[in-house]
Amino acid sequence: MVKSAYSSGTPAYGSGAGNSTMIYDETADVVEACHNTMLSKISDYGSGCSADGNIIVCDKIFDQVLRQLEIEGGYFANAEEREKLKKVMWDEEGHRLPDTVAIAPQQLAKAAGFEIPADCKFIYVLGNGIGKEHFFSSEKLTTLLAVHKYEGEFENALDMMRGIYEVGGKGHSCGIYSFNDDHIHRLAMAAPVSRIMVRQPQSKANAGSATNGMPMTSSLGCGTWGGNIVSENICLKHYMNTTWVSHPIPADMPSPEELFGEFYDPEMDK
Repeated sequence: MVKSAYSSGTPAYGSGAGNSTMIYDETADVVEACHNTMLSKISDYGSGCSADGNIIVCDKIFDQVLRQLEIEGGYFANAEEREKLKKVMWDEEGHRLPDTVAIAPQQLAKAAGFEIPADCKFIYVLGNGIGKEHFFSSEKLTTLLAVHKYEGEFENALDMMRGIYEVGGKGHSCGIYSFNDDHIHRLAMAAPVSRIMVRQPQSKANAGSATNGMPMTSSLGCGTWGGNIVSENICLKHYMNTTWVSHPIPADMPSPEELFGEFYDPEMDK
């Protein structure tokens, strides 16, 4: 749709695909993080581009996170069930199959050939690797979440995050559950995305909230990372024409010598 809009001959704003990924570092409030991931994952049956698709969890809190996701209503699929889910979510080349998009976890499990309790809200599986050949590291578009473990330095989490966005979702968003400002800053400097939510449910926060200052919208620009014209939340201001009225003002700019330093050649101004 975005490609069609851009090639229509009419000015258009486009939004991009998501593969929203959260990092849980060792300082994360596990209860808060898992609750927010649940809220994000179940919104519109996980079909939104901002729904948590991957969480990258520090090994120090990994087992605690797995238990807390279950408390939040998640069903932890075993290895056999995981393979069954893979077959009904992607074809052999990794193309997403439409019949399992945006469905309840019970329907997803039934399509895969097993049953889960009626009160489960989503399904989560262990990530078995990151890359285009590892389909669970791509966008899910349903009530399924992949959980990846990182060990050692925080840089290892950033490497996994980079790998996930090479699979898909560049320009869209990621998030972090951390009280370490250095980690938050390093993620912001490393992530090829237009928005990063700190300790917030991604699908709710990306779209704008009175508590985070993001412009309210359902269209999220992904910038040149995602082939879009803007990296902002597309909102009313983008559809308003602006008239600029310009009066002469005194010049306020550095001299050519200051701008170009040793490369400045006065002869070229003649």
